[in-house]
Amino acid sequence: MGKPGLLDLENHFAFYGAYHSNPINILIHTLFVWPIFFTSLILFYFTPAFYDLSQSGIFPSGFNHALVLNYGSAFSIFLGLFYVVLDKKAGSLAALLCLACWVGASFIAAKLGYSLAWKQRKESGDFEWEMKRLTKFGEAERREMGVEELEMLHRGMDWLWVVVEGKENMDYTQIKTANRRVVLVSQLLCWIGQFLGHGIFEKRAPALLDNLVQAFLMAPFFVLLEVLQSLFGYEPYPGFHMRVNAKIKAEIKEWQDKKQKKVS
Repeated sequence: MGKPGLLDLENHFAFYGAYHSNPINILIHTLFVWPIFFTSLILFYFTPAFYDLSQSGIFPSGFNHALVLNYGSAFSIFLGLFYVVLDKKAGSLAALLCLACWVGASFIAAKLGYSLAWKQRKESGDFEWEMKRLTKFGEAERREMGVEELEMLHRGMDWLWVVVEGKENMDYTQIKTANRRVVLVSQLLCWIGQFLGHGIFEKRAPALLDNLVQAFLMAPFFVLLEVLQSLFGYEPYPGFHMRVNAKIKAEIKEWQDKKQKKVS
């Protein structure tokens, strides 16, 4: 049965489903919601770190250079735990996807060297931490380097990546801009696709305009549950989809009645 308040999966699903009842719009969201989450984690990767995992010894050395405990990891953990509480089976799968997205986004972000596009100045300690993640230099070599030397090395690594890609004629500002566009273009395409889905097929404004937090929290889990339902007939408990569909139909009818009254 449904749980009260914040943990009421039925009401969460019915709220989101009332804004996503058109099959094409559902498909569009299925394709774009998780990529939005993934690229958002790339952006979050460059927020201040709570803890440097390279000092913990928990992960193999190859992982330590990329994985950082920051707002991105905290959001992924929170979202995964929230989904598990909502539904243990599907929520556990969603939590694994959140973890996989965080790990993948962290490695891609570290590879892009995206932080230079966000910060114009760094303190010595910031450079030491950055180079520990992005280079294979030993501790002794890093200690001998000054801030300017570390910055030159970091910049040289980005140049090497660009030359390998055959873009050696680009200046450094263009390199940073290109790195930033990898994420921003992906975000724009996904968001535009979803708004077109609402405007053309659903013919209703997105859920985030009515409840921003609920829409963002439930979007990844909603599309996952839709896929599990469509492919495997999964439901969190017997009668879940019957109850949810009844609530969705009632909410849509209420919305249509209000819309009709405004027109008349």
